[in-house]
Amino acid sequence: MTRQRHFIIILILGLLTTVSPFSIDMYLPGFPAIANDLHTSIAQVQLSLTAYLIGIAVGQLLYGPMLDRFGRKKPLYVGLGIYLLASIGCALTTSIEMLILMRLLQALGGCVGLVAAQALVRDLFPVSQIAQVFSLLTLVLAVSPMIAPTVGGYATVALGWHSIFVILAIITSLILIGVYYALPSGKAPDSSLSLRPKAVLGNFFTVLKQPQFLTYSLVSGIATAAPFAYISGSPDVFMNIYKVSEQQYGWIFSCLAIAIIAPSQFNRFLLKRFSSEQIIYTTLLYQSTVGLIMVFGTWAGWFGLYGLMGMLFLFLGGQGLTAPNSTALSLSPFVRHAGSASALMGSFRMASGAVVSGAVSVLHNHTAMPMVGVMTSCSVLGLVILLVGQRIIDYRSKRAQFNTVSEVAL
Repeated sequence: MTRQRHFIIILILGLLTTVSPFSIDMYLPGFPAIANDLHTSIAQVQLSLTAYLIGIAVGQLLYGPMLDRFGRKKPLYVGLGIYLLASIGCALTTSIEMLILMRLLQALGGCVGLVAAQALVRDLFPVSQIAQVFSLLTLVLAVSPMIAPTVGGYATVALGWHSIFVILAIITSLILIGVYYALPSGKAPDSSLSLRPKAVLGNFFTVLKQPQFLTYSLVSGIATAAPFAYISGSPDVFMNIYKVSEQQYGWIFSCLAIAIIAPSQFNRFLLKRFSSEQIIYTTLLYQSTVGLIMVFGTWAGWFGLYGLMGMLFLFLGGQGLTAPNSTALSLSPFVRHAGSASALMGSFRMASGAVVSGAVSVLHNHTAMPMVGVMTSCSVLGLVILLVGQRIIDYRSKRAQFNTVSEVAL
């Protein structure tokens, strides 16, 4: 694979993973305008985000088996087509109920990019390079929070919040063109894999029986759900509590996105000296400590606007290390069922995101405490699951070695 070809593939895979983040981040500055225009509350608008995350969680479970059965590209075309139609529906909506429904459909279509991109990484690159490739994808992915809210803020002020969904439809059309002309097909269709519910559930069960997958996908899902609490709560915290404008909020969101970008690229150098397991443990311990300080400081009233931004920056820095390493460890045991494994992992992640997003909405009390409290809870729980899961993995590994030695001796 030439260097130019390698760059193009990474770029397209990265763009596929940005469909859903763009769909989440770009409309955040428009929350107050949407609430005002549709005669509803910020808490109700937050539910459209929760609906989107639920759609991603459910949709990935559907696309995983289809990507294994029909190959990677056909499900991509179908899903992105549904996304385009739902984006137009979002742009034309006149009620919060219709917006929530269209966001759900939008997610059911757009989530195919997340599953397909991860499965294609497993198809196109050797296992030894997967974590590094995911770090590069995280770079592309992390740029979206820098661009999307800023574009969304200016588009909301200049053209109204409906224009955000028109822009999303245009971007996805360009991605579709890139997929058609420049993206390799990856793993060939496997007609032996059935799409009947019993067979699909059997494939999922096969994946779930792998303790390495179960541990690191749960860690990935719960620990990386922390930014969804930030995404859900930050429009209210910054624009209603600290009274920043839509444009200022976009710039704040962009600046904080740097906290994810830099560590994700530093991860490639860390992997030369440390294992992914070591990096994840250290990162979650760091985030839990920072999070507890952030919660106590928010409760005690230590932080103004810039103080809270600084703590969020320190906390979010860990996300750029946790996500690529946990993803690589989750998928590395699989070849045949990579699509199903990718779907389950993505579903765990987005289901966790939906739960924490909903929790921030339910706990809404006109302070920053629901946001920072839920974020910290994600890191602490992720650390606990990691410690328990690693013990189970070590125990299973030692038992397997013992059984092998016993069979040889006999």
